[in-house]
Amino acid sequence: MKRLTKLLLCAAISVSSFAALPAQPTQAAPAGVSIMLDGYPLPFPVEPAVMSGTTLVPFRAIAEALGIPVVWDQAASKITATTSGAAGTTKVILTLGSKNAAVNGATVKLAVAPQNIRGTTMIPLSFFGQQFGAAVSWNQASKTVSITSPKKDMYTLGFYAQGAYSEVSRIPDFSAVAFGWSRIDRSGQFTTASTDFWWPKADGDVTPESIVQNAAAGGTTPYLMVYSGDKELELTKNMEDLELQQKTITSIVDLASQKGFKGIGLDLEGLGMTGDKKLVQSQYNVFVKKLSVMARAAGLKLTVILPPLNGSYKGYDYKTLASLADDLVIMAYAYEDESGPEPMNKVDEGIRLALQQVDKSKLVLGISVYSENATSVNAKIGLAKRYGLKGIAIWRLGLIGQPVWNEMSKSVEL
Repeated sequence: MKRLTKLLLCAAISVSSFAALPAQPTQAAPAGVSIMLDGYPLPFPVEPAVMSGTTLVPFRAIAEALGIPVVWDQAASKITATTSGAAGTTKVILTLGSKNAAVNGATVKLAVAPQNIRGTTMIPLSFFGQQFGAAVSWNQASKTVSITSPKKDMYTLGFYAQGAYSEVSRIPDFSAVAFGWSRIDRSGQFTTASTDFWWPKADGDVTPESIVQNAAAGGTTPYLMVYSGDKELELTKNMEDLELQQKTITSIVDLASQKGFKGIGLDLEGLGMTGDKKLVQSQYNVFVKKLSVMARAAGLKLTVILPPLNGSYKGYDYKTLASLADDLVIMAYAYEDESGPEPMNKVDEGIRLALQQVDKSKLVLGISVYSENATSVNAKIGLAKRYGLKGIAIWRLGLIGQPVWNEMSKSVEL
């Protein structure tokens, strides 16, 4: 332990059904050791240990957090981990008690053989990093193992509203872009001429329509984003006035179809802070169901953008809305005053609550670069990767900036 900075760090796959191996001399790792994955603590079932000068930490927790499938063959005492990336597929086979690992059929030597320690299997972490692309480091002062997950190709949604044109060139780098040029106004009417969300004026050959068309032609799916709050009960009017509601839905679908959008991004905020929350949820479900039916008939996708379940607004039934939409965006921001990065524990909790109601394949993590910095953005992206979410949504173009963009590019394919 006196030269811990020179130790070969190791990781382990937690498998409770492994057969016991002959006891081997192990030494407890320093008290208070933590494992940080993409800048946020990763729970692990067994304390790190040291064997023959090698630090051992649990691997299954790491593998699952990185989205790496793991298969245990009890009869052969073999562990198989397989991952695919830009460089191709990597298949690693490890055997308990053996220092010989098979990597895509070739034999690779391990410093320490995989061990079963209190029902958790341990393998060399540096070996894991070398084979699966995760960067690993050890901080002796803080007794912290830090792991940076490999770059991942995932769904990316960008928001584009007033003031976003300075970064219009980034549109092709996103899977989809939601254009915030419309809203429900104070009277409950759908409009493209409000004071905060409006249809932009043409500037020579550059028109809103040309930006949308160029996005689609470049492989980025354009969405019409519809925004509203409920400060003056404008949403409540739409929920309660069925005639106004139908007029609003028809106007949204007609505009999206006429202007060449491929989908609708529904960002209707502010429901359920007070009053009968179950009633509000039911009313909003009706609104979204009607919109979903009309949108699908017109060949349009539907994304519903929602406040987090651990936020102030309780008027949103995630489970039902997920059944009506193609995906849901969790707006995991504005927990506090947006003067700094959003608290990771709150974002983590918001994701876990959503996963209790919605499959991860339909969840997109919303990240506001207005309050984040380069490091904190990547930490949030790391959570989306850790939970295997569909992707991330960035609010908004025009605010990203080159430093944040450079760091994001290290974490996700853009």
